[in-house]
Amino acid sequence: MNNQQQKWLYLILLALVWGSSFILMKKALIGLTPIQLGALRIIFTALFLFSTSASSVKKIKRKHWKYITFTAFAASFFPVFLFAFSVHQIDSAVVSILNCFTPFNTLIFGALLFGFSFRKVQFYGILIGLVGCAILILTDASINENQNYWYAIFVLIASVGYALNVNMVKKYLQDVPPRAIVTGNFLLIFIPAIIVLYATGFFSDYTYNTEGLMALGYVAVLAVFGTGLAKIMYNKLVQISTPIFSSSVTYLIPLVAVFWGLIDGEEFGIIQLLGGTIILLGVYLVNKKK
Repeated sequence: MNNQQQKWLYLILLALVWGSSFILMKKALIGLTPIQLGALRIIFTALFLFSTSASSVKKIKRKHWKYITFTAFAASFFPVFLFAFSVHQIDSAVVSILNCFTPFNTLIFGALLFGFSFRKVQFYGILIGLVGCAILILTDASINENQNYWYAIFVLIASVGYALNVNMVKKYLQDVPPRAIVTGNFLLIFIPAIIVLYATGFFSDYTYNTEGLMALGYVAVLAVFGTGLAKIMYNKLVQISTPIFSSSVTYLIPLVAVFWGLIDGEEFGIIQLLGGTIILLGVYLVNKKK
């Protein structure tokens, strides 16, 4: 299979896996707090990677570790908590659409910090995407008045971390195996996650009833597939394609997430669909070739 076929295969697989991650977070939050969910997701992912890919860390050279450290916290540590809080307050389908800002931020930071080119039509795409985002948030807020849409800011912050990560992997970690990058990331954030989980009182106060065990099961699936394996595929995708193409997976994720949200009883009206469509139009312009 050549790189062209591989990159589309990875894109589709990642859309399916990450699109399903939002409903898994929503279900896990029935028995866990957002901080516990984030910490356990990191810990379970780390244990999975240590048991399957520990030897890959040897392929990380000394010069790479500063970039590994940055990507570990920007794209793995802080986002899991930010998304957990967002899904706890906002419909999971809406959170998945807000995540579409990752390609926009990838373009902006790629141009400002990493020297990638920037075209006028892509700037227009960013503005259109912002309009779609505003429509989506305001409309959903009127339908679900009990939801706190200030938490949408958390998704936007996480998308900045993802954008910096994809540009950094492409520019500075191109020669590091994807499995080594991800394992190195979680090696660095494993102990901080344990400290955070301990601070929540999880080890002394957690109730291991049916609801609690189901929540742990959701986190385990989320960690292995939605974090460990998915991040390995994503870093491989970044290396064989471009940062913009790789981050475009966030445009496909909502299709899967909205499907799961509707099954779970979330409301998604015509105006919300319009807002999502406008965001996708902005995405198209950002990725449009000359």
